[in-house]
Amino acid sequence: MAFSLFHASFPAFVRKEFLHIFRDRRTMLILLVMPVIQIILFGFALSTEVKNIRLAVIAPTHDEATRRIVEQMAAGEYFTFVGYLDSPEAVDRAFREETADFVVAFGPHFADRLYTPEGSQIRWITDATDTNTATAAVMYAANIVSGRLSEQAAVASPRGITLGLRMLYNPQMKSSYGFVPGVMGLILILICAMMTSVSIVREKETGTMEVVLVSPVKPLYVMLAKMTPYFVLSLVNFASVLVLSVTLLDMPQEGSLFWVTALSMIYILAALSLGLLISTVTRTQTAAMLASAVVLMLPVIMLSGMIFPIENMPGILQAFSCIIPARWYIHALKKLMIEGLPVAYVLKELGILSAMALGLMLVSLKKFKNRLE
Repeated sequence: MAFSLFHASFPAFVRKEFLHIFRDRRTMLILLVMPVIQIILFGFALSTEVKNIRLAVIAPTHDEATRRIVEQMAAGEYFTFVGYLDSPEAVDRAFREETADFVVAFGPHFADRLYTPEGSQIRWITDATDTNTATAAVMYAANIVSGRLSEQAAVASPRGITLGLRMLYNPQMKSSYGFVPGVMGLILILICAMMTSVSIVREKETGTMEVVLVSPVKPLYVMLAKMTPYFVLSLVNFASVLVLSVTLLDMPQEGSLFWVTALSMIYILAALSLGLLISTVTRTQTAAMLASAVVLMLPVIMLSGMIFPIENMPGILQAFSCIIPARWYIHALKKLMIEGLPVAYVLKELGILSAMALGLMLVSLKKFKNRLE
């Protein structure tokens, strides 16, 4: 009997929810257009890449080796060559007058001493008041010099400089590799939770909750019927965000697309369940939207590892971050997409997200039953 009631009424409830969504243009815009806009804006705006660093050079002897290194640094998008400085005293003046951000100081007779026991010297001089720019400039310069010396070693082996630098998984140091998985986690949980949080509240405000109360469909099926349209549309969102991330923002897709999708489906279920839980404890759509936006946005941005490393946080915040689904999703997504690891390395994250989705759904169901009573 229960199965027959479910079979007869469940599709009708799902159809009703789809019609509610399709008739509301604002909801459709939020569901389908906002994620695209957000991934583009966040993907380009959230960037730690530093470009057009004003580069000055001190070169006592303008030999071939120094000239080639300077040309290679100036040819990229990270440095803008502003000229040579004639003395160490000119360095302070260049920084004070803001004509240079980074200075490369070559030792005397740089090319000749590369192959001698005493070796050659390179000094990086940078304005460390902006630590991000200073760190990026040193890393970019070290990469360029290391690459140039590797080419030089094919002819002769330089003795004086040893640069043992290797950047795994992100050799170009693109900030999108770190931010885009976080933005994907933020967008999916916000859209899913915000939209589903108003589903039950809308029934109360429009007076259609009585129809739900007198229907023979069990509360579990009502909740599943409300989640189904948003789950389908969230998969569309995920597909569009993933395509934009790979094509527009140059995110790698090294791992299995199947497991990236499976991970995202579990995460979407957890976000939808969280939205339903919010809808059962709020009375108005405005309150539901505010609760889902305010309560979720700051914790996801601050405590999920999206921007700030969790390992650097105080112990109490590290413990609190464990209950944020986005933390586990972002961490697993980086392993699958960027590092290209097999699913065995993300079983922990998959298990935690699955437990969260199931737990949130059970709590939402219990709260919904109490409301019906």
